[in-house]
Amino acid sequence: MAEITLKGTHIETSGNLPKTGEKTPNFSLAANDLSIKTLSDFKGTKLVLNIFPSIDTGTCATSVRTFNKEASKIENTKVLCISRDLPFAQARFCGAEGIENVIMLSDFKTGQFGKDYGLEFTTGPLEGLHSRAVIVLDENGIVKYTEQVQEIVDEPNYKASLSALLDE
Repeated sequence: MAEITLKGTHIETSGNLPKTGEKTPNFSLAANDLSIKTLSDFKGTKLVLNIFPSIDTGTCATSVRTFNKEASKIENTKVLCISRDLPFAQARFCGAEGIENVIMLSDFKTGQFGKDYGLEFTTGPLEGLHSRAVIVLDENGIVKYTEQVQEIVDEPNYKASLSALLDE
């Protein structure tokens, strides 16, 4: 389990992020139109998995805005923004913010993505939600980079995430 903090208070997750060089587990997540997307739907494309507790917090919203702007400049790359928010809330946010370069996906039905990727909070006030993390995958679903943000209110290291996309 990862040990992280929420405004200095210790909280835990259900496990650890996949390791660099490993193939990630498949997932089944709801898109804004309630269709189901899986990892295999994105085969052949580099992916940034921008994972966070809720789109309705400042730091989470900032990460979506930043990846929307920066990763869209990198060829053959998609950013998947993943939380347990309802797809309707994700769509409302993107519409209000003019977010068009990321794909919002929800783990609201089962939370299985959070469990499989070791991201589910198991203690603290955000229990059941996903921790803030970034996972970068190559075109074959192999992990190139991971970051478990240690203080949940902090932003991820965008530069390191995006650099991993360019390292071949």
